[in-house]
Amino acid sequence: MDSIILAGGRSTRLGRDKASLHLNGEPLLHRTISRLERLSNEIIIVLAPGQQMPVLPDSPQIRIVTDIMPGKGPLIGIYSALQVSKDDRCLAVACDMPFLNVYLLRYMMGLAPAFDVVIPRVNNLPEPLHAIYSKRCLNILEEMIEQGDLKVVNLLRRAKVRYVEKSEIDAYDPEHLSWFNINTPDDLKDAEHIIEGARQ
Repeated sequence: MDSIILAGGRSTRLGRDKASLHLNGEPLLHRTISRLERLSNEIIIVLAPGQQMPVLPDSPQIRIVTDIMPGKGPLIGIYSALQVSKDDRCLAVACDMPFLNVYLLRYMMGLAPAFDVVIPRVNNLPEPLHAIYSKRCLNILEEMIEQGDLKVVNLLRRAKVRYVEKSEIDAYDPEHLSWFNINTPDDLKDAEHIIEGARQ
């Protein structure tokens, strides 16, 4: 399975490019890549056109793709990568998730063959940037893009979806840190405190 890292989004609240962000001295993007390398044949990083290239680790698994419609949200980024992937399915995550749980992701990958989408859901809210998408979604995505419908939640209404529920998530990630993401300077401080706490 390939992995997709969406790194081309706007960082208006943070005031910095998330793809170049450092967390406790480590590039946040490197932290994400290091986890996905254990699971992926190829890691497809989606950047916006003209976006400054982030510093990347030297890895033959990394491939850079440009978002086909910049500024239009994550659905376009997922589509941009999914259509060029060599695998039938891709795990898609955001670049600002520092606490990806490899064990939960492996569990989700084990569920994937029978479904178009495998996605966590907590309190009836799905996590579309911590999900697995099949190439079978491409036709649906193309129709949605043509119609100007760019909401990932609407893809879920049309695809064969396996929701990973709270009880399943709790077995691997009881604190639900997998989709903790960094949108503000306060989020960055919180992430630093979590890492420091884990080291003690």
